[in-house]
Amino acid sequence: MRKTIQQISIGILGGGQLGRMMIQSAINLNLDISILDPDKNAPCKNLVKNFTHGSLTDYDSVYNFGKDKDLITIEIENVNIEALKTLEKEGKKVYPQPHLIELIQDKGSQKMFYQRNNIASPDFFLVESKSQIGKYREYFPFFQKLRKGGYDGKGVVKLANPVNLEKAFDAPSVLERLVDFDKELSVIVARNESGETKCFPVVECEFNPQANLVEFLFSPANIKKSVEKEALKIAQSVAEKLGIVGLLAVELFLTKEGQVLVNEVAPRPHNSGHHTIEANVTSQFEQHLRAILNLPLGDTSRVRAGVMVNLLGEPGFEGVAIYKGMEDVLKFSGVYIHLYGKGLTKPFRKMGHVTIVDDDILKAKQKAKTIKSTLKIQA
Repeated sequence: MRKTIQQISIGILGGGQLGRMMIQSAINLNLDISILDPDKNAPCKNLVKNFTHGSLTDYDSVYNFGKDKDLITIEIENVNIEALKTLEKEGKKVYPQPHLIELIQDKGSQKMFYQRNNIASPDFFLVESKSQIGKYREYFPFFQKLRKGGYDGKGVVKLANPVNLEKAFDAPSVLERLVDFDKELSVIVARNESGETKCFPVVECEFNPQANLVEFLFSPANIKKSVEKEALKIAQSVAEKLGIVGLLAVELFLTKEGQVLVNEVAPRPHNSGHHTIEANVTSQFEQHLRAILNLPLGDTSRVRAGVMVNLLGEPGFEGVAIYKGMEDVLKFSGVYIHLYGKGLTKPFRKMGHVTIVDDDILKAKQKAKTIKSTLKIQA
């Protein structure tokens, strides 16, 4: 007899903020969620009945966690692929599929996938070590990206010229040609097991120049209809060519000439979709659960204009987190604070986010700037 969705045991690899927000959506559907995380005080720890403290990259830890689950998913890509492949062979559903996580873990493999499938992306070269970078001196400047292990702006360095390579990584890397872009965009796309695919509206991202992390997110993006149409078409094409089941965040560059290029993808809920909790009919977290459970995908329409502000640990502070200015921020209408349950702060650590919704995107942006300067995370 087929199980109801409430009878399906779901294991999530990772217990950080993405898992936390996924659980909040899962509670509404009364789903059975278990978590594996290497941090014994992970943000998800007290939100589930079954929390396992263990490594996400160790074969035995991942396999033993997953062997009594019906369905395994992720909130972070840095997981043991071989264990997931074994679980898949043994009949467990693993979404996104292990071979796709493996491909996306490697930025070089990602770039080659785009190349093979005629998906427009910045030009690149692959190098095995620092000593090989000089071969491409005529093509500078580059962003050097570690093929594996980079996240949240880490594992990326700008190389302006071939003479000064002190900051360069001495490891297998992608050398990505610098793109003269006008805006950075993102599209969250979901695909279920039946092949149904839906995109969320395009958003615009503004990055913190020091930490290379998203500082503000704007929905709707301030772009032409033709650009929006192209971005959505590209995102859907990437998801379909991968054949992914689950959620895919497609990060894009809009060049000054109006071309849309794929930067990177992430096979999970993503920072660029947090605003959907309040600003859209269906949140990205509920949509991910719908996709992996092969349920009908939810309505992705925007309800109101939204701006998201990432709450990062203040520079110069490290220790037990203290939130200053919260009462002042809560006086605003249409403001939703999400704290991630991380006890310790450090410079530029993601500690939470605030979503501001309004009928007028310009008013939402004004509130967001005030909130950014008011709400501080110190120690």
